[in-house]
Amino acid sequence: MARRMLLMAGSALGMLLVLAGPAAAQELDPTATLQMNIDVVFYMLAIALVFFMQAGFAMLETGLTRSKNAANIMMKNIADMAFGIVAYFLIGFGLMYGASAGGFLGTDTFALMPGSYTDGLTAPVTEPGAIPIGVDFLYQAVFAATAGTIVSGAVAGRIKFGAFVAISIALTAVIYPIVGHWVWGGGWLSELGYLDFAGSSVVHMTGGVAALTIAAILGPRRGKFASDGSARVIPGHSAPFVALGTLILFFGWFGFNGGSVLAADGVAVAPVLTTTVLAGCAGGISAMLFTWFRYHKPDLSMTCNGILAGLVGITAGPDLVGGVGALGVGIVAGVLVTLSVAAVDRMGIDDAVGAFSVHGVCGALGCVWLAIFGDGVGLLTGNGVTQLVVQLAGIVAIAVFVAALAAVVALALKSAGALRVSEEEEIEGLDIHEHGMYGYPEAALGASVYPAGPRTSASGEVVAPSAAGDKVLQD
Repeated sequence: MARRMLLMAGSALGMLLVLAGPAAAQELDPTATLQMNIDVVFYMLAIALVFFMQAGFAMLETGLTRSKNAANIMMKNIADMAFGIVAYFLIGFGLMYGASAGGFLGTDTFALMPGSYTDGLTAPVTEPGAIPIGVDFLYQAVFAATAGTIVSGAVAGRIKFGAFVAISIALTAVIYPIVGHWVWGGGWLSELGYLDFAGSSVVHMTGGVAALTIAAILGPRRGKFASDGSARVIPGHSAPFVALGTLILFFGWFGFNGGSVLAADGVAVAPVLTTTVLAGCAGGISAMLFTWFRYHKPDLSMTCNGILAGLVGITAGPDLVGGVGALGVGIVAGVLVTLSVAAVDRMGIDDAVGAFSVHGVCGALGCVWLAIFGDGVGLLTGNGVTQLVVQLAGIVAIAVFVAALAAVVALALKSAGALRVSEEEEIEGLDIHEHGMYGYPEAALGASVYPAGPRTSASGEVVAPSAAGDKVLQD
């Protein structure tokens, strides 16, 4: 009996010691633990959806550009994903969410080391509503990779692969994270009250402005502009790729905007998903009808860009503008993107896929739209001009900062002779010259197609000598 009582007393003392321990004292209760696990699954789904957007960008950009650069486009998107996520892990996440230095950038939590934002990758979750740092980081990392890949399409067909990798690392390690710190990391724009729910400006405008800046410094593709400065259309090689890429991106936007609720909260997620879908559909309808009226044919590539423009436009305020406001921003974005593509051409800048028009222009539109129509903050909902002024100031600050840093990177590469491929490489295709392979097997037949080796005509097409004379091959 005495032994039994001694064992019971010892067990009780052990339980007290465990409960009094610092780790156990901070453990979540069962309800909070269940909610955390549900939130992790929610994050996992959102991460997968946004990660899959890389495939959408790859297909869209490949379809809108020439077949001789298909493998190069695919390789750039793969590289952006790999290098971008690693760069964001090592440097970017700390700059974005570390302890703020004057509201400008973060100063710790690099490589997820213990700091002001986390106690480390394996640290337990001790606060109700919090999630493990690993899934938090991964969700932010796939956003960073998205910002980087926006540049890929704009500079297609003439940038060196190594230069693109350097630009992607700069964007994901430094440029995007600093902008993100201003808005989402407790920086100076968040202190002013600047709003951007899921990244119309932080992600999309950052990528779009960087794309325009780098494309301007890089110069146009050969043959894009006539001697009088007028723009020529350089058609893409695969309409199915364009449509498939657009639908994949639309699919991924469920995670992009819906996941930005940052919790498995059905009441909050449902309206965000609804406004996102409405804006994307309205953007596609608007661009389709506008091009149909203007050019007498409904244009597939511009309709797809209209869908993406509507999605970018709603991303700043899917939780605030409501269903009618979502239709409105989609309609405006669908028309605006078509006008912007033509305006960029008139500027003499070759944006091969309209990246700036979709992401830069319509990203800015989304941030202004919520300040006019947003519930509780909008000018037309009785809340004055304060939010509009803050939004405009933030848009200008982000655009100037991104353009300046992107220009520094591009000019440094250009001065080193590392930015652009040679004319011969551009004409014959980046697939074979940059990667030693062709994107399509019929172009990889080598000597059977090019008995004397590939060469080019005066107008830039690849030609193959034959007994019947030179025959221009399809680009």
